[in-house]
Amino acid sequence: MQLIDKEDYEEPRCPLNVGHTEEQFVMRIPVSRVIAKLDEHLSRNDFAAAERHLKYWRDEAKAGRDSHGVITVDNELIGLYRRLGRRDDAYAAADRVLHAVESMDGRVSAATSYINVATAYKAFGEADRALPYYRRAKEIYESSLDADDPRMAALCNNMGLCLVDLSMFSEADELYRRALSIAAGKSDGRIESAITYMNMANAAEAELGLEAAEERISEFLSLAEQCLEADSSRTDGYYAYACEKSAPTFGYYGWFEYSEELSERARKIYAGN
Repeated sequence: MQLIDKEDYEEPRCPLNVGHTEEQFVMRIPVSRVIAKLDEHLSRNDFAAAERHLKYWRDEAKAGRDSHGVITVDNELIGLYRRLGRRDDAYAAADRVLHAVESMDGRVSAATSYINVATAYKAFGEADRALPYYRRAKEIYESSLDADDPRMAALCNNMGLCLVDLSMFSEADELYRRALSIAAGKSDGRIESAITYMNMANAAEAELGLEAAEERISEFLSLAEQCLEADSSRTDGYYAYACEKSAPTFGYYGWFEYSEELSERARKIYAGN
């Protein structure tokens, strides 16, 4: 029997500031532990527990006047609600994040928040609203990160999807190829590469039409398959999520057997975790 966690039943505590002024007192939440526990919930597809966990620690951070903790948890909530298709909740968290990072513009942490907000807008059909935040995040990353930082590859993929929605295919292709270049130099870059190749297949269809893009789509999917199979021994939640999200793309293009195999692979990993 799995024991419930303390945050599942205990009310968030109100910090006592005896001997401290309000400005001096800050009680920081254990961000690394919060994220690690969130990953455990997500690895089991236990979204209710993930939401409960995040809400608990947001209340803890707010009670402790830990502004960094609040922003961190709200960013995670944006991603969770986007994944669950809960637009209003995702946008409410996005509004809180944008307000909180107004004074942090130019920092890498602000860029990460802009990406989370933009990705939510794009996911709910507002690519035009998302693009300015992607562009601002890209400016910050390019001025602050190494050229081969994996965070830039992830940004290129997300921003590329937004550009395809807006029929800006040439710029999207440049970003996808940049993502592949970055991932190629990383020992753990195969999943990111698989995602990029599938994005390129979808972009080819959007630009040329299914029949005209058939050969290019087949090429990109073959490369994506190679990347996923190279990591087929993995049993972590991220790999399961990649398989789960890749399966519909392969199925859509007629790779039915492989699509089913990826779905089953993800199911087994989630069950085992």
